[in-house]
Amino acid sequence: MTDTPGLVERAIAVARQKGFPLTRQEAVAGRPSACLPGVGRFLAVLAAGCVGGQIAELGTGVGIGAAWMSSAMPDDCTLVTAEFDADLAAAAARVLAADTRVRVLTGDAHVLLAPHAPFDLIFADCGVRDGLAFASLTGMLKRGGRIVMDDLTLVSALPIDSPLRDADPKRALFAAEDRLLWTEVVLPDLANSLLVGTRVAH
Repeated sequence: MTDTPGLVERAIAVARQKGFPLTRQEAVAGRPSACLPGVGRFLAVLAAGCVGGQIAELGTGVGIGAAWMSSAMPDDCTLVTAEFDADLAAAAARVLAADTRVRVLTGDAHVLLAPHAPFDLIFADCGVRDGLAFASLTGMLKRGGRIVMDDLTLVSALPIDSPLRDADPKRALFAAEDRLLWTEVVLPDLANSLLVGTRVAH
């Protein structure tokens, strides 16, 4: 996959129409932003390997991340994605409506996704910061399943006085979860990064 899939382009167009931020720089403090292209391609690579599997996404937005994954995942794979904002969920459902393998749910992702577990891949794109909530997500993974969290700034790209240099809450969640083997992946822009972990223990 070298070009941007058409479904992703449609989701990006909807994001522009609704004023949904496409970059972290466009998002005001505390507001979510869209899945970056580098993140989307990484998710597509992982989704392509979920043969006969199931993928979950927390924080659908307008469906850009889901579009990346559904465009790459095998025909026998399913994707369930949950968005708390009803207006955004409705927009994403329209974008993804033609793909019967994808379900868009509206409401609390932790509550809505749990009955569908276990998952081969989880994209946690909803600002999880609580250790118990993250442990619950890890528990929804199959052994060998992967969890991805984005919207990190590379430490070397942070201001010299940023407290995130020493204590980033997302990195701390992964480091504290002993069921995961994890690493940080630097995106092509050399400023943003993501975390990916594989469940290696019960």
